[in-house]
Order: sequence, then structure tokens, then C-alpha cells
Amino acid sequence: MNMNRVSLITLGVASIDRARAFYEAIGWVPDTVLDLVVFYNMNGMKFGFFTLEGLAREQGRPMEDLSTGAMTLSQCFVSEAEVDAAYERALKAGAREVTAPVKTEWGGYSGYIADPDGHIWEYAFNPFWPLDEEGHLV
Repeated sequence: MNMNRVSLITLGVASIDRARAFYEAIGWVPDTVLDLVVFYNMNGMKFGFFTLEGLAREQGRPMEDLSTGAMTLSQCFVSEAEVDAAYERALKAGAREVTAPVKTEWGGYSGYIADPDGHIWEYAFNPFWPLDEEGHLV
């Protein structure tokens, strides 16, 4: 089995309803909706939200020990225009601007937002990583 993979990304959120409303406003469609968790299909992976309380219980840790990790979730697009459109859609849905999209020193174009729970997303165009019709890196 290939070990270079991620099967599930789960973010701890203060409110399932708020997180779901934000992600649906930017175009995400949930696959499974339960009281403490919501899952989205992602081309062979799952992405989900778990209430902070439920996530702490699942991990066997006090809720006070949970925090937002130093990481970035990234979504690549086929053009700078698509980056700009996704960025604006996220801001209108309630995201907080972190860094507006700009040309990068490595030859791409990207900007950063924070979702309502503070999780950082990068919206990027990378000319060195082409995408197929479904948005997979080729």
C-alpha cells in the first residue's frame, strides 16, 4: 500500500452549523451530516468537521489541549482568475482575509484566508503543477 497519502482531514470547530454554512456558501456539498461531525467527499479522500468537544473526547484529551495547528490547507486552481474568484467567494461567505492573492516569488499566484474557526486556507495557481478536469494534480 502506498504510504504517501492522506485518507481523512478532520478540523475541530466550535460550531458544526457555522462551519457547514461557511463551506456550503463557498460551494462544498456534504456527504454525511451527523450531530457532532460532517464529512465531505474529496476525490478518494474525506474532509470533515468535528465539534471541539467531540474531537477532544475522541482523542482522549481535555478540550483545553486542542488548538489550531500550524498548517495550511491548500486548494489549487488553473488560473489566477479562478484564485481571485474563490478568494472573493470565501470572503463573502464569512472568511477572514489573511493575505490577498499576489504573484509569488516562486512563480505562482496565491492568497490566504481563515475560515470561521481560524483554519488557514491557501488558494493558489501553481504553473508547475497542472490540474486535470476534476482538479487533481497531474
